[in-house]
Amino acid sequence: MRRDNESTVSEFILLGLPIRAEEQGMYFALFLAMYLTTVLGNLLIILLIRLDSHLHIPMYFFLSHLAFTDISFSSVTAPKMLVNMLTHSQSISYTGCVSQVYFFAIFADLDSFLLTSMAYDRYVAICHPLHYSQTMSQTLCVLLVLVSWALSIANALVRTLLLAHLSHFRDNTIPHYFCDLSDWLKLSSSDTTINELVILVLGNVVITLPFICILVSYGHIGVTILKTPSIKGICKALSTCGSHLCVVSLYYGAIIGLYFVPSSNNTNDKDAIVAVMYTVVTPMLNPFIYSLRNRDMKGALRNILGRRLCS
Repeated sequence: MRRDNESTVSEFILLGLPIRAEEQGMYFALFLAMYLTTVLGNLLIILLIRLDSHLHIPMYFFLSHLAFTDISFSSVTAPKMLVNMLTHSQSISYTGCVSQVYFFAIFADLDSFLLTSMAYDRYVAICHPLHYSQTMSQTLCVLLVLVSWALSIANALVRTLLLAHLSHFRDNTIPHYFCDLSDWLKLSSSDTTINELVILVLGNVVITLPFICILVSYGHIGVTILKTPSIKGICKALSTCGSHLCVVSLYYGAIIGLYFVPSSNNTNDKDAIVAVMYTVVTPMLNPFIYSLRNRDMKGALRNILGRRLCS
């Protein structure tokens, strides 16, 4: 990256969340507790899946990667937000801002691809149970994760490289608590046509297309469930998909709320609040969703705690 592309701005000012000064301490404690819960909860999921051999199946293989992604996704924005709230500083360096945009894009896209892989896993398990072990082989699972990483990194790299070539900023104030890509484009007085076109095309590839694949998968699952005459079979199918459906609803619900729901007059406040939903709240809720609604996870936790107490 050439230094002259950074000539007009060496740092940005993050305005943060719409919180009154006297409430900063309370919200700092709240967001710190939520972030620690996110890290510890998702680490627990990874640990349980690692230690319990009964969880060494494709669904939990994808879940362990989703848990790691949630930790990383939340860590891109939450620590900087907490530091700024604690120190009452609003600045972030140019390099730090570029890094946030890059890693935010990687883990947001990776979330989308992993949720799609998990939907495909549930589709095969319910619609083609006799061929499940052959179809969802270890090779295919590893390949799906590697492709998800490769596509996420490539997409983030393209968008960040194009972003890094923008110069001549009108202002260095970002009305957000992290470096948001759309806000960066609004600040630049350079021609952003290519950036906006790339974001539109790649956004459809990494967000819209996976969402359509998830809907198609659950469409087939729904048809299969309706054909099942047994109430017990229907309940079992719903229990295996319930946790994933909750996580998908939280993730894409926040995106739909951000980009498709009509904005009020205070658009910046709405964007920041919705961003908290998918960067802080959703990664924190995922461990609870998969733990409280999943008998295998609860059983694994009881087994490990039981072994520890006996030893």
